Amino acid sequence: MALKSSVFRLTLQLADLDRQLYRDFPLTVAQHPSETGARMMLRVLAFALHADEQLAFGRGISTDDEPDLWLRALDGTIETWIELGVPDPDRLRKACGRAERVVLYAYGDRALPVWLKKHETTLARLDRLQILQVRDVDMQALAGIFAPGVTLQCTVAEGEALLVSGDTSFTVAPQKLP
Repeated sequence: MALKSSVFRLTLQLADLDRQLYRDFPLTVAQHPSETGARMMLRVLAFALHADEQLAFGRGISTDDEPDLWLRALDGTIETWIELGVPDPDRLRKACGRAERVVLYAYGDRALPVWLKKHETTLARLDRLQILQVRDVDMQALAGIFAPGVTLQCTVAEGEALLVSGDTSFTVAPQKLP
């Protein structure tokens, strides 16, 4: 019997100074059985950094034809496709063919440089792709605030996110990679 996803509800209180967006987002996030709390909270962070009324979570890790998050226009076209981790470059190529913009939040301080070197030629051809690195220390901090029913305050300024949950606060600044 297959394990089912766990469903978590949380509140994201967002103050995006870069886009002048101030809003609370009640989020329902499904965690795949193989997904870590850090990865799930990275999806929440990506949501905060791209927050929009039409931004939605994909169906999950096991779904090949959907991203972790996506922003769809009212006519159904995909404006932004957001991936996490170090996916197969063919997946990113297909995403670039379907979306106006593809954003990859890559993590894994040791594995990421190897992945980038191995696929540099393919990735260089994907002109709609933007790669941002989230350091392992930031992933650990995200894992530390993972809890059901959490209220997460997020202030975004100049591409950095200040996250506050209870007595815990830290900044995550995804670094743009070439």
